Amino acid sequence: MADRPARRSPRARHATVARTERLTPHMLRVVLAVDPADRPEIGEFTDHYVKLLFPPAGVDYPQPLDIEAVRRDLPREQWPRTRTYTVRAWDPDAGEMTVDFVHHGDEGLAGPWAATARPGDGIDFMGPGGGYAPDPAADWHLLAGDESALPAIAAAVEALPPGAPAKVFVEVADPAEEQKLLGGGDAEVVWLHRGGRPVGEALVAAVTGMDVPPGDVQVFVHGEAGFVKELRRFVRVERGVPRERLSVSGYWRRGADEDGWQSSKREWNAEVEREQEGGA
Repeated sequence: MADRPARRSPRARHATVARTERLTPHMLRVVLAVDPADRPEIGEFTDHYVKLLFPPAGVDYPQPLDIEAVRRDLPREQWPRTRTYTVRAWDPDAGEMTVDFVHHGDEGLAGPWAATARPGDGIDFMGPGGGYAPDPAADWHLLAGDESALPAIAAAVEALPPGAPAKVFVEVADPAEEQKLLGGGDAEVVWLHRGGRPVGEALVAAVTGMDVPPGDVQVFVHGEAGFVKELRRFVRVERGVPRERLSVSGYWRRGADEDGWQSSKREWNAEVEREQEGGA
């Protein structure tokens, strides 16, 4: 259901941790220094993403990492596990790539890595991919998502054309998870605090209940797959927004890790397309 082109490099690159920062109780920032001889092309999109590669315990890969050789020569259990993360910022002069991680203690793979990362630690990644950036021709912009989409939403707000109207809805656990979103556009930012409610419940209610401005809208909705499906129906079926004006994707799904979600995502997307495009 990602209504955007996917562009990504099939080969691996190497980076080292330059510094880390805790932004909120559950959001960590890691700044990665990328090999100057192999810097990625980043800057066209605000939703650029990379796939971080985590080797299984006890497995070390020769550098530079040849991912095709790993998949050809090693058993599957020794292949790296991938986790997809937005490039929050890219400094081409310094060759530094900023990545923000949602961290919930020892849960997951990438979050715990980010929590223990220290300057000089190495990590391989593939990418970048991406396909969305605010269109200066749009009359207004709609941006909505949860914590997993916050880095891309923040980057998009920063890239809004001067004075561009935008309605921005971000659902987080509580007020402590809010961040300042700065940019040159005219962004109306609404923070929604989940509390004990299911992920996306407050977000769906706020977006579907908003006063919809007139004119051509460009839409960015990303995050947990369940609410993404509901909001895609709202903008595509109920509001009639053309597909080419949508960037909509489930970054994750409740009850599934990324390995499980990615293996079923294509089929799930196709099912949503069949359900919703017939009514659009």
